Amino acid sequence: MPKSLLRLVAACSAFLLVGACGSGDESGLVGKAGKGTIDIGISFDQPGLGVRRLDGTFKGIDVDVARYVAGELGVDETGITWSEAQPANREKLLTSGQVDLVLSTYSITEKRKEVIDFVGPYFLAGQDLLVRMDDGRITGPESLNDDPNLRLCSVQGTTSAEFVKTEFAKNVKLVEYPKFSDCVTAVLADNADAMTTDDVILAGYAAQNPELLRVVGHPFSKEEYGIGLRKGDAPGKAKIADAVRKMISSGEWRKIIERNVGPSGYVIPDPPTVAS
Repeated sequence: MPKSLLRLVAACSAFLLVGACGSGDESGLVGKAGKGTIDIGISFDQPGLGVRRLDGTFKGIDVDVARYVAGELGVDETGITWSEAQPANREKLLTSGQVDLVLSTYSITEKRKEVIDFVGPYFLAGQDLLVRMDDGRITGPESLNDDPNLRLCSVQGTTSAEFVKTEFAKNVKLVEYPKFSDCVTAVLADNADAMTTDDVILAGYAAQNPELLRVVGHPFSKEEYGIGLRKGDAPGKAKIADAVRKMISSGEWRKIIERNVGPSGYVIPDPPTVAS
């Protein structure tokens, strides 16, 4: 083959390789963020963590962490599309490509890591119980065994109630609803006697109803919140991990926590060490 033709073939091969690499990069999180847009799943009904307000704006720890990470990826807040992520559909939102990230009090578990990737933890919480202010029967998860008629509410797609039933109160009656706010309403309406999930979530609801609800205050698990993303996006995962570490080391992490749950009296934990 003539040398001139060899040079042409080599040049074309290099061009195709660069094009393919560029196309691959654009399909990942970093490539998409480079275009100034990102889709993020958050909770819409968790005061202090992620809530959609009446004016259509969003507020909470997860929301602020998402904004910070997006900013570090080069995406302005106006380039963020927010979607509601409920416990039962978080993995599906990611695997289907409907969202790029999920920040929704998303506990890191080995089972979930089989389907999606996590970066974190960016927050440490503990499971607790929310009860009516005037109900003194429930002092911790073990006390749910004291009355066979007690009803424990939790949200579909979470492991909170099953953990209580397996580890502490085998005979408690479980009541499940699609949303956290549904469980709160059930407790207020005496359709459930307690609600269980992470203490920081419960603190937000108690702060909204300080004369009617209280957190028992005896956390009995360790929950590590992570940022969920599609599996196998190594460059995206590395960029997010760098952003979270910077958020913590710069002091912005503590400002976010204090701004969102400090007024409720929730005891702010030390910042976590980001594992990945």
